[in-house]
Amino acid sequence: MFRFLGSGAVTQVISRRPTSLGVARCVHSIPFATAEVEEISGSQPAEVQNLVGGKWGRSSDVNTLLDPLNGEPFIKVHEVNKSEIHPFVESLSKCPKHGLHNPFKSPERYLLLGDVTARAAHMLSLPKVSDFFTRLIQRVAPKSYKQAEGEVYVTRKFLENFCGDQVRFLARSFGVPGNHLGQQSHGFRWPYGPVVIITPFNFPLEIPVLQLMGALYMGNKPLLKVDSKVSIVMEQMLRLLHTCGLPIEDVDFINSDGPTMNKLLLEANPSMTLFTGSSRVAEKLAVDLKGRIKLEDAGFDWKILGPDVQEEDYVAWVCDQDAYACSGQKCSAQSILFMHENWSKSSLLSKLKELAERRKLEDLTVGPVLTLTTEAMLEHASKLLKISGSKLLFGGETLENHSIPSIYGAIKPTAIYIPLEEILKDENYDLVTKEIFGPFQVITDYKKDQLPMVLDALERMHAHLTAAVVSNDPIFLQEVIGNTVNGTTYAGLRARTTGAPQNHW
Repeated sequence: MFRFLGSGAVTQVISRRPTSLGVARCVHSIPFATAEVEEISGSQPAEVQNLVGGKWGRSSDVNTLLDPLNGEPFIKVHEVNKSEIHPFVESLSKCPKHGLHNPFKSPERYLLLGDVTARAAHMLSLPKVSDFFTRLIQRVAPKSYKQAEGEVYVTRKFLENFCGDQVRFLARSFGVPGNHLGQQSHGFRWPYGPVVIITPFNFPLEIPVLQLMGALYMGNKPLLKVDSKVSIVMEQMLRLLHTCGLPIEDVDFINSDGPTMNKLLLEANPSMTLFTGSSRVAEKLAVDLKGRIKLEDAGFDWKILGPDVQEEDYVAWVCDQDAYACSGQKCSAQSILFMHENWSKSSLLSKLKELAERRKLEDLTVGPVLTLTTEAMLEHASKLLKISGSKLLFGGETLENHSIPSIYGAIKPTAIYIPLEEILKDENYDLVTKEIFGPFQVITDYKKDQLPMVLDALERMHAHLTAAVVSNDPIFLQEVIGNTVNGTTYAGLRARTTGAPQNHW
């Protein structure tokens, strides 16, 4: 049974006392917050609720999450089961296909959302609020403070880009002269209406906020589902948005397992679904939803170092960041590195090893892997090391002196060298190019006349999300860029695979 325990629309919240209905208190230092980050523990677990029809509520099923660093049961997530999805289906069905607003309907909502965005951007600029979200991200998706803070920063910069009139400017239309007097063609940006957004664990704030706000700006009614392991972050962000004036009925928020969400999608039949996550689930949803879906799924992301060796320290640092920041749990993380023979003769590999070995659990520059066990990653490494000519460059071991629960992975940053000729063999290729969502990469090298072999390896890959061509040689850049395809290709000596700036919206 789904019980509604919240109040109506919230425009300003100072603090709320506990009531007999169990509404969580707000933390006094941060008006919207219902949790103190440092106090979340086995003895004081946090609670994550659902939001539908403008009311926060609990469900009959509770998923108790283990702290990824010490295994304590520290967050209780109220997950909706299959018998409780009706309110969410009904809420979506109340939104017409022409949306909550469009250029001819309720245009004042463009201004409202511009104002909400301005207030939200200001809130995230406050040090105590920024620090709150940074530390909350660290609790559920352990990464270094700098990495977590960067996520909050990019989210704030995105919001700053859409303050004031920028929301309606995004809805700019066009006009084309017709064939005769009185005839013109006009195009307008129209909403889908009822939509669903499903986001993963690795960026608990940035991905859902950017996708959610874009959907709202154009007049859609979104149902948001964030991976339960990290959904507390977005629950708190929604409470911030309500404090900033977002009508509480504008967004529904659900926690559930995969089968329940799949059933909801089939019953609600949203006009569009935006899914970020694994390719396996993405392919299933594409069939179930008959193509009414936009996807960002897996990425086996490559980097090529060109013939011009320079700025070795900087290039090594970027390679380390791309492969191992957030413990490699980025869909854009560097999965394979192709080094020109000139780089093979440099100090790059020794610098990479030194940088990787500086990472430690104490500052979360390496940490738990939330979707793979230690055994699974080490087994994959063992299979790669059976390939002729392969060798372990560094890592390949379990993290020491940790209390990470066994359901998660805990390995040192790892790199395995495999000869290019071996990678291209049919019996090896699929194994070598399997994405490992953790601190793991394959490294190889190539001679000047072997660039066609590298390009052949890239052509055979499937998950083309990001890539980097590290070179300032214009002929080399043109050859590689002209013969490859990716969602985003970074080119030049400063090229990387991760860390997209907020202007990529």
